Amino acid sequence: MDFRQLRYFVAIVEEGSISAASRRVHIAQPALTRQIHALEADLGVSLFDRGARGIRLTVTGKALYEEAKQLLEDRERVIARIASLGQGVTGKVTVGVTVAHLWVPEIKQVLSGFRERYPRVALEVFPLLSGPQSEKLKDGSIDAGFLYIDDNSPDYLRARMFHKDNLVLAVPECSPLVGAPPDKVAHLSQYNFVWGPRSSSPVYYDRMLAYMHQLGFYPKVVQIGADNVTILSLVAAGLGISIVPGDCKWISPPGVSFIDMPELALCDMSVSFAWNTNNHSPALQNFINTVLDGSHIPTPDNC
Repeated sequence: MDFRQLRYFVAIVEEGSISAASRRVHIAQPALTRQIHALEADLGVSLFDRGARGIRLTVTGKALYEEAKQLLEDRERVIARIASLGQGVTGKVTVGVTVAHLWVPEIKQVLSGFRERYPRVALEVFPLLSGPQSEKLKDGSIDAGFLYIDDNSPDYLRARMFHKDNLVLAVPECSPLVGAPPDKVAHLSQYNFVWGPRSSSPVYYDRMLAYMHQLGFYPKVVQIGADNVTILSLVAAGLGISIVPGDCKWISPPGVSFIDMPELALCDMSVSFAWNTNNHSPALQNFINTVLDGSHIPTPDNC
Protein backbone atom coordinates (compact mmCIF):
# COMPACT_ATOMS: atom_id res chain seq x y z
CA MET A 1 0.00 0.00 0.00
CA ASP A 2 1.35 3.41 -0.93
CA PHE A 3 0.05 6.97 -0.96
CA ARG A 4 -0.56 6.84 -4.69
CA GLN A 5 -2.93 3.91 -4.31
CA LEU A 6 -4.71 5.63 -1.44
CA ARG A 7 -5.14 8.74 -3.58
CA TYR A 8 -6.64 6.65 -6.36
CA PHE A 9 -8.95 4.90 -3.91
CA VAL A 10 -10.21 8.18 -2.44
CA ALA A 11 -10.79 9.57 -5.93
CA ILE A 12 -12.98 6.58 -6.85
CA VAL A 13 -15.02 6.93 -3.68
CA GLU A 14 -15.53 10.66 -4.08
CA GLU A 15 -16.21 10.57 -7.83
CA GLY A 16 -18.52 7.53 -7.58
CA SER A 17 -17.05 5.67 -10.54
CA ILE A 18 -13.76 4.46 -11.93
CA SER A 19 -14.22 6.39 -15.19
CA ALA A 20 -14.72 9.71 -13.41
CA ALA A 21 -11.84 8.98 -11.04
CA SER A 22 -9.52 8.17 -13.93
CA ARG A 23 -10.14 11.61 -15.37
CA ARG A 24 -9.51 13.23 -11.98
CA VAL A 25 -6.20 11.49 -11.34
CA HIS A 26 -5.13 11.44 -14.99
CA ILE A 27 -4.64 7.70 -15.35
CA ALA A 28 -6.27 5.23 -17.75
CA GLN A 29 -9.17 3.16 -16.39
CA PRO A 30 -7.43 -0.24 -16.80
CA ALA A 31 -4.35 1.00 -14.96
CA LEU A 32 -6.52 2.51 -12.22
CA THR A 33 -8.41 -0.78 -11.83
CA ARG A 34 -5.13 -2.69 -11.53
CA GLN A 35 -3.93 -0.33 -8.80
CA ILE A 36 -7.13 -0.85 -6.77
CA HIS A 37 -6.88 -4.65 -7.18
CA ALA A 38 -3.27 -4.45 -5.99
CA LEU A 39 -4.37 -2.42 -2.97
CA GLU A 40 -7.05 -4.97 -2.09
CA ALA A 41 -4.57 -7.82 -2.50
CA ASP A 42 -2.08 -6.07 -0.25
CA LEU A 43 -4.70 -5.49 2.45
CA GLY A 44 -6.35 -8.89 1.98
CA VAL A 45 -9.85 -7.40 1.83
CA SER A 46 -12.45 -6.28 -0.69
CA LEU A 47 -12.94 -2.53 -0.73
CA PHE A 48 -15.83 -2.42 -3.20
CA ASP A 49 -18.92 -4.49 -3.95
CA ARG A 50 -18.99 -4.61 -7.72
CA GLY A 51 -22.35 -5.14 -9.41
CA ALA A 52 -24.35 -4.30 -12.48
CA ARG A 53 -25.35 -0.96 -11.01
CA GLY A 54 -21.78 0.06 -10.27
CA ILE A 55 -19.57 -0.14 -7.20
CA ARG A 56 -20.30 0.41 -3.54
CA LEU A 57 -17.98 0.57 -0.58
CA THR A 58 -17.73 -2.46 1.67
CA VAL A 59 -17.52 -2.05 5.44
CA THR A 60 -13.72 -2.27 5.22
CA GLY A 61 -13.78 0.15 2.30
CA LYS A 62 -15.68 2.72 4.38
CA ALA A 63 -13.17 2.35 7.22
CA LEU A 64 -10.21 2.73 4.84
CA TYR A 65 -11.76 5.81 3.23
CA GLU A 66 -11.79 7.70 6.54
CA GLU A 67 -8.25 6.61 7.38
CA ALA A 68 -6.98 7.32 3.86
CA LYS A 69 -8.30 10.88 3.88
CA GLN A 70 -6.53 11.53 7.17
CA LEU A 71 -3.29 9.94 5.97
CA LEU A 72 -3.29 12.00 2.79
CA GLU A 73 -4.00 15.20 4.71
CA ASP A 74 -1.19 14.40 7.16
CA ARG A 75 1.14 13.70 4.25
CA GLU A 76 0.42 17.07 2.66
CA ARG A 77 0.85 18.81 5.98
CA VAL A 78 4.23 17.14 6.58
CA ILE A 79 5.40 17.96 3.07
CA ALA A 80 4.38 21.59 3.48
CA ARG A 81 6.07 21.84 6.89
CA ILE A 82 9.34 20.33 5.67
CA ALA A 83 9.28 22.54 2.58
CA SER A 84 8.71 25.61 4.77
CA LEU A 85 11.61 24.67 7.02
CA GLY A 86 13.81 24.08 4.00
CA GLN A 87 12.93 27.49 2.59
CA GLY A 88 13.41 29.22 5.96
CA VAL A 89 9.85 30.51 6.17
CA THR A 90 9.29 28.62 9.42
CA GLY A 91 11.67 27.80 12.26
CA LYS A 92 13.51 29.96 14.78
CA VAL A 93 16.32 32.51 14.76
CA THR A 94 18.05 33.68 17.94
CA VAL A 95 19.86 37.01 17.78
CA GLY A 96 22.01 38.86 20.29
CA VAL A 97 22.10 42.66 20.38
CA THR A 98 24.42 44.75 22.52
CA VAL A 99 22.48 46.53 25.23
CA ALA A 100 23.37 49.98 23.89
CA HIS A 101 21.99 49.19 20.45
CA LEU A 102 18.58 47.66 21.10
CA TRP A 103 16.91 50.96 20.20
CA VAL A 104 19.18 52.00 17.32
CA PRO A 105 16.84 52.68 14.35
CA GLU A 106 18.82 50.54 11.89
CA ILE A 107 18.56 47.47 14.12
CA LYS A 108 14.89 48.07 14.82
CA GLN A 109 14.35 48.32 11.08
CA VAL A 110 16.05 44.96 10.47
CA LEU A 111 14.04 43.19 13.16
CA SER A 112 10.71 44.61 12.03
CA GLY A 113 11.57 43.98 8.37
CA PHE A 114 12.38 40.34 9.04
CA ARG A 115 9.20 39.90 11.05
CA GLU A 116 7.17 41.35 8.18
CA ARG A 117 8.83 39.13 5.56
CA TYR A 118 8.86 35.93 7.62
CA PRO A 119 5.97 36.09 10.11
CA ARG A 120 6.07 32.34 10.80
CA VAL A 121 9.71 32.33 11.97
CA ALA A 122 10.13 32.69 15.73
CA LEU A 123 12.59 35.56 16.25
CA GLU A 124 14.21 35.60 19.69
CA VAL A 125 16.26 38.68 20.58
CA PHE A 126 18.61 38.68 23.57
CA PRO A 127 20.20 41.85 25.00
CA LEU A 128 23.80 40.74 25.44
CA LEU A 129 27.11 42.52 25.74
CA SER A 130 29.71 41.71 23.11
CA GLY A 131 31.74 39.37 25.34
CA PRO A 132 28.84 37.01 26.16
CA GLN A 133 27.63 37.25 22.56
CA SER A 134 30.98 35.98 21.28
CA GLU A 135 30.79 32.97 23.59
CA LYS A 136 27.22 32.16 22.63
CA LEU A 137 28.00 32.48 18.93
CA LYS A 138 30.82 30.01 19.45
CA ASP A 139 28.73 27.37 21.24
CA GLY A 140 25.65 27.92 19.08
CA SER A 141 23.42 29.33 21.83
CA ILE A 142 22.58 32.20 19.49
CA ASP A 143 22.53 32.18 15.69
CA ALA A 144 23.73 35.71 14.99
CA GLY A 145 24.54 38.93 16.77
CA PHE A 146 25.12 42.66 16.58
CA LEU A 147 28.30 43.31 18.53
CA TYR A 148 31.78 44.79 18.66
CA ILE A 149 34.20 42.45 16.94
CA ASP A 150 37.81 42.86 15.82
CA ASP A 151 39.26 42.25 12.39
CA ASN A 152 40.79 38.93 13.41
CA SER A 153 37.55 37.12 14.09
CA PRO A 154 37.61 33.31 14.54
CA ASP A 155 37.33 31.06 11.51
CA TYR A 156 33.84 29.93 12.52
CA LEU A 157 32.52 33.50 12.43
CA ARG A 158 31.71 35.69 9.49
CA ALA A 159 31.14 39.37 10.15
CA ARG A 160 30.12 42.46 8.23
CA MET A 161 30.15 46.01 9.50
CA PHE A 162 26.55 47.00 10.10
CA HIS A 163 26.34 50.40 11.77
CA LYS A 164 28.94 53.16 12.02
CA ASP A 165 29.42 54.98 15.31
CA ASN A 166 32.03 56.93 17.26
CA LEU A 167 32.71 58.00 20.82
CA VAL A 168 31.16 60.92 22.71
CA LEU A 169 31.59 62.44 26.13
CA ALA A 170 28.74 61.80 28.63
CA VAL A 171 28.40 64.22 31.54
CA PRO A 172 25.72 65.14 34.08
CA GLU A 173 23.40 67.73 32.55
CA CYS A 174 24.37 70.19 35.28
CA SER A 175 28.11 69.83 34.57
CA PRO A 176 30.02 73.00 33.58
CA LEU A 177 31.41 70.93 30.69
CA VAL A 178 28.05 71.26 28.94
CA GLY A 179 28.60 74.97 28.40
CA ALA A 180 32.37 74.88 28.03
CA PRO A 181 33.59 71.55 26.63
CA PRO A 182 37.38 71.16 26.34
CA ASP A 183 39.12 71.04 22.97
CA LYS A 184 41.23 68.01 23.84
CA VAL A 185 40.42 64.75 25.60
CA ALA A 186 43.64 65.11 27.61
CA HIS A 187 42.10 68.16 29.30
CA LEU A 188 39.65 65.81 31.07
CA SER A 189 42.34 64.30 33.28
CA GLN A 190 41.14 66.20 36.37
CA TYR A 191 37.64 64.66 36.23
CA ASN A 192 36.41 61.49 37.89
CA PHE A 193 35.38 58.84 35.36
CA VAL A 194 32.84 56.04 35.33
CA TRP A 195 34.22 53.13 33.33
CA GLY A 196 33.23 49.58 32.39
CA PRO A 197 34.96 46.22 33.01
CA ARG A 198 36.94 44.64 30.20
CA SER A 199 35.15 41.28 30.65
CA SER A 200 31.85 42.72 29.43
CA SER A 201 33.18 43.58 25.98
CA PRO A 202 36.91 42.97 25.46
CA VAL A 203 37.00 44.24 21.87
CA TYR A 204 35.19 47.47 22.74
CA TYR A 205 37.25 47.99 25.91
CA ASP A 206 40.61 47.40 24.22
CA ARG A 207 39.73 49.51 21.18
CA MET A 208 38.60 52.48 23.27
CA LEU A 209 41.45 52.30 25.79
CA ALA A 210 44.06 51.99 23.02
CA TYR A 211 42.69 55.15 21.45
CA MET A 212 42.69 56.99 24.77
CA HIS A 213 46.35 56.09 25.25
CA GLN A 214 47.06 57.16 21.67
CA LEU A 215 45.74 60.58 22.69
CA GLY A 216 47.93 60.52 25.78
CA PHE A 217 44.91 60.26 28.06
CA TYR A 218 44.58 57.98 31.07
CA PRO A 219 41.16 58.38 32.74
CA LYS A 220 40.90 58.66 36.50
CA VAL A 221 38.41 55.87 37.11
CA VAL A 222 36.50 56.08 40.40
CA GLN A 223 33.43 53.99 39.57
CA ILE A 224 32.72 50.86 37.53
CA GLY A 225 29.46 50.15 35.72
CA ALA A 226 28.60 46.71 34.36
CA ASP A 227 27.34 48.07 31.04
CA ASN A 228 26.63 51.36 29.31
CA VAL A 229 23.13 51.60 30.77
CA THR A 230 24.60 51.37 34.27
CA ILE A 231 27.43 53.74 33.39
CA LEU A 232 25.00 56.39 32.17
CA SER A 233 22.86 55.96 35.28
CA LEU A 234 25.94 56.63 37.42
CA VAL A 235 26.79 59.67 35.31
CA ALA A 236 23.23 60.96 35.73
CA ALA A 237 23.64 60.52 39.49
CA GLY A 238 26.69 62.80 39.39
CA LEU A 239 29.28 60.13 40.25
CA GLY A 240 31.51 61.06 37.35
CA ILE A 241 31.72 61.51 33.59
CA SER A 242 32.35 58.91 30.92
CA ILE A 243 33.25 58.27 27.30
CA VAL A 244 30.70 56.09 25.55
CA PRO A 245 29.49 55.21 22.04
CA GLY A 246 27.28 57.86 20.47
CA ASP A 247 24.46 55.35 20.15
CA CYS A 248 24.09 55.45 23.91
CA LYS A 249 21.80 58.43 23.40
CA TRP A 250 19.07 55.89 22.54
CA ILE A 251 19.27 54.28 25.99
CA SER A 252 20.25 57.22 28.16
CA PRO A 253 18.31 57.98 31.35
CA PRO A 254 17.32 61.60 32.08
CA GLY A 255 20.06 63.79 33.47
CA VAL A 256 22.83 63.01 30.97
CA SER A 257 24.20 65.35 28.31
CA PHE A 258 26.28 64.12 25.39
CA ILE A 259 29.12 66.24 24.07
CA ASP A 260 30.71 65.75 20.66
CA MET A 261 34.46 66.22 20.68
CA PRO A 262 36.57 66.26 17.49
CA GLU A 263 39.09 63.74 18.83
CA LEU A 264 36.40 61.31 19.94
CA ALA A 265 34.62 61.60 16.61
CA LEU A 266 37.70 60.14 14.88
CA CYS A 267 37.54 56.83 16.74
CA ASP A 268 35.52 54.20 14.93
CA MET A 269 33.22 52.29 17.30
CA SER A 270 31.08 50.66 14.66
CA VAL A 271 28.93 47.63 15.36
CA SER A 272 29.25 44.50 13.24
CA PHE A 273 26.74 41.84 12.33
CA ALA A 274 28.19 38.34 12.79
CA TRP A 275 27.00 34.76 12.45
CA ASN A 276 28.39 31.25 12.90
CA THR A 277 29.29 29.78 9.50
CA ASN A 278 28.68 26.26 10.83
CA ASN A 279 24.99 27.05 11.23
CA HIS A 280 23.21 26.15 7.98
CA SER A 281 19.66 26.96 9.08
CA PRO A 282 17.59 28.27 6.13
CA ALA A 283 15.78 30.63 8.52
CA LEU A 284 19.12 32.06 9.64
CA GLN A 285 20.17 32.49 6.02
CA ASN A 286 17.00 34.49 5.40
CA PHE A 287 17.83 36.68 8.40
CA ILE A 288 21.38 37.18 7.10
CA ASN A 289 19.99 38.18 3.71
CA THR A 290 17.58 40.61 5.36
CA VAL A 291 20.43 42.28 7.23
CA LEU A 292 22.87 42.46 4.34
CA ASP A 293 20.31 43.41 1.70
CA GLY A 294 18.64 46.06 3.80
CA SER A 295 21.58 47.97 5.29
CA HIS A 296 24.48 50.02 4.04
CA ILE A 297 27.80 48.46 5.01
CA PRO A 298 30.27 51.36 5.41
CA THR A 299 34.05 51.15 5.24
CA PRO A 300 35.56 51.46 8.72
CA ASP A 301 38.02 54.20 9.62
CA ASN A 302 40.93 53.31 11.83
CA CYS A 303 41.25 55.00 15.19
